[in-house]
Amino acid sequence: MAGVGAGDVDVAEVHDCFAIAELIAYEELGFCKKGEAGAFVAAGRSDYGGDVVVNPRGGLIGCGHPLGATGVAQAAEIFAQLRDEAGSRQVSRAAVGLSHNNSGMGEHVVMIYGRDA
Repeated sequence: MAGVGAGDVDVAEVHDCFAIAELIAYEELGFCKKGEAGAFVAAGRSDYGGDVVVNPRGGLIGCGHPLGATGVAQAAEIFAQLRDEAGSRQVSRAAVGLSHNNSGMGEHVVMIYGRDA
């Protein structure tokens, strides 16, 4: 609906409540084909210098998965990235960001963020 494809996203915060959830998100968001998430990560395509930097602040697992505050933390990270205020986590030239959050089975929210030209 935003007119943005997976290849347009520079930085993403995805819901990684379990390690497998992050891999599933890569495939469902279109960052890689179905069944290829393991190879996608192993090739460094979800890290700095890859196709898209995912969870630069460590994701939910790395931040203690603050229930109720997860989505806000994700949005704050993307906001900081797009303003070049993410310090050592900064993704170079980040112009399009994505946050993906879920709340139970089948309820997912994906937000697309962009910087003004």
